[in-house]
Amino acid sequence: MRLKISVPHEIILDEDVEQITAEGEEGSFGILPSHIDYVSSLRAGILSYVIDDQEEFLAIDEGILVKRGSQVMISTYKAIKDRPLGELQKAIDEEITVLSEHERKARSSLAMLEGGIIRKFTEQSQIE
Repeated sequence: MRLKISVPHEIILDEDVEQITAEGEEGSFGILPSHIDYVSSLRAGILSYVIDDQEEFLAIDEGILVKRGSQVMISTYKAIKDRPLGELQKAIDEEITVLSEHERKARSSLAMLEGGIIRKFTEQSQIE
């Protein structure tokens, strides 16, 4: 089956693989070529895949996996590859999770700004 992993600005991986293991919201799951068509949201974690009987690993941020026929497509915000397995878990903890925390704070700040703008418009419409 063909595995394609993309981040917002590039394709990180586009290879024929024998097996995929990923972490979804309900836990870890595997996909083989005979697996039914499938869609799953992914948690930040380690994704593994097998090429020529060799297991490879990469770290991914949250994303979505779509299996359709012999194609498996993963779209994620960030993916880290070409590092030893031990370093990938550290990268998730330090790079991906921290980015997610900054993103949550930014979204919270934006929501507060939007709320303030809506209040001002409401106050203006009540004065008129």
